[in-house]
Amino acid sequence: MGTVVDAANKEANGSSSGKKFAVVFVLGGPGSGKGTQCANIVQQYGYTHLSAGDLLRAELNSGSENGTMIQNMIKEGKIVPSEVTVKLLQKAMEESGNDKFLIDGFPRNEENRAAFEAVTGIEPQFVLFFDCPEEEMEKRLLGRNLGREDDNIETIRKRFKVFLESSLPVVQYYENKGKVRKIDAAKPVEEVFVAVKAVFAPINVEVKGLCC
Repeated sequence: MGTVVDAANKEANGSSSGKKFAVVFVLGGPGSGKGTQCANIVQQYGYTHLSAGDLLRAELNSGSENGTMIQNMIKEGKIVPSEVTVKLLQKAMEESGNDKFLIDGFPRNEENRAAFEAVTGIEPQFVLFFDCPEEEMEKRLLGRNLGREDDNIETIRKRFKVFLESSLPVVQYYENKGKVRKIDAAKPVEEVFVAVKAVFAPINVEVKGLCC
């Protein structure tokens, strides 16, 4: 069975297409508003939004051999193996036609982070971290009623625990590299996006180039 290192060696240098991608990791606890703000960023700045969770759920529904395993892990609030998620993300990037991406809800732990960088050869431009109190996130999740199997109080609290133990160290890792942009996500949606725009507006100018 191949390892992440084997996969990295096979990939040689980055994507198989040779195209360079600009990546922003979007992290925050469940219910912190990542998806809503990603949609705003896509509309305003032209990024492609890739949700690790959505890709995994699509895989779950595709009838693939990974589907049952993914379903069981999501129900338990556990982390899906890095190799599965990295390969899904890489495939989505290469097939998108775009070159700049918001990757939502990933990396969820240090293994995810190391696997992504090793396999893709990509380091994020920065990490957009939505900082929100647990009680506010719980209130939002219980109120959204989307019919997801993982939107019940017991599983929600498991997901909080996983986030605190596994994902916060990733935020700290990138914070030590000066790559974290922290957003107060407890505010109303419109106010949160004002803070988000303050992060992305200067980058958007750089991406377009200084033309005049």
